[in-house]
Parts: sequence; structure tokens; C-alpha cells
Amino acid sequence: MALTVVGAGVGRTGTSSLKLALERLLGRPCHHMYEVFVDPLEIPRWTAAIDGEPVDWSTMCAGYAAVVDWPGSAFWPELTVTNPDALVVLSVRDPASWYRSASDTIFQLYESPPADMAAWFGAMRRLLDQRFSCAFDDEQAMIDTFERHNEAVRRAIPPERLLEWTATDGWEPLCDRLGVDVPSEPFPRTNDTNQWRELLGMAPVS
Repeated sequence: MALTVVGAGVGRTGTSSLKLALERLLGRPCHHMYEVFVDPLEIPRWTAAIDGEPVDWSTMCAGYAAVVDWPGSAFWPELTVTNPDALVVLSVRDPASWYRSASDTIFQLYESPPADMAAWFGAMRRLLDQRFSCAFDDEQAMIDTFERHNEAVRRAIPPERLLEWTATDGWEPLCDRLGVDVPSEPFPRTNDTNQWRELLGMAPVS
């Protein structure tokens, strides 16, 4: 089944909340980096794509209604072509705020990955080199890369197919573009910096 939503935003732009929201709205799972951690079959499939091996993009997210976060969002060009009717959601946030959040969370994980995931994070660093940047300590370089990524999506995707979204936008823009009712429950807010750090046994930051 084709994807209904392709998320093109990078990590730390509300993708965890977006995942939960899309699952609520679409009634089927949304792919996120989390899936790679819980399903060992995910790693060779995405590693093949990272290493330029032939992959069938129509089956990369089989069983999912949507895909957000990396590694999927790094391959937004391939996934948007393969799923021509999918809404493309570009999750964004203030660039300086994004860099602080990423520096306190995912960048540290890339620098010191769990031993049992070292091969996967090696593949992810190759993907960052190819499609983003590994200059984690250079704030301006990372912000410039973040902005180039977002601008590339804006240039490539027609406005009628693109939704630029921030976590503070909540349900309404998503529901409007997907043609579904706004849920009565609050929009899910999850995986802030200290929640993420607590999950990995790291000290909180102020």
C-alpha cells in the first residue's frame, strides 16, 4: 500500500509527536527511526539504500501509512517519486533551537553509539555525509545544512503537495490537508530534550 504521508523534516523537528499524530489520524503505523531500533530486519534494508545498492522503494515502508524522521526523511526524493499521491510534510523549527536540541541529543548518540548499534550508526554517518553533514561541533555549518535541506524540499515539491509544519501548529493543518476531523484529545507532545536524555540515562540539561 502506498504511503499517505512522506515526512521530509530532519530529526528534532517534532518528528516523534508527528509520528503519534499521524498514526492517530491515519489509523496505521508511521515509520520513524524508532522502528530501526526494534526490528533487526530494518537495518540491512536501509543500509543497502545508504550504500547505493538497488532497492525497491515501493516496499521500503511496507505496512506503514507514513514515514517521518531519519533514515526515511533523508530519502524524501526517492519516496516522494515512488508515492506520487503522498502529502509531503516538512517539519521545521527555528534553526538555532534545532541545533541546540540536536546537540543535546542525537549528535551525542552519533559520537558515542551503543556498542550493539555501532554498525548502524556507522551507516547513518555515511548517510549524513551524503545528504546532510557530520560537522556536529560547527553550529553555523550545521544550521546552514539544515536550512539548505529545508529549502531543497520547498523548491522540489509543489505547494499543493507540501505542508510546512511545526509542532506548535498541532492537529489543524494536518487534518485540513488530510481531509480528516480534528481529534478531541490534545495534540501529542513527546520526546523533548530531557525526555530523550532520560531514556538513554543521560543527565538533564537546563
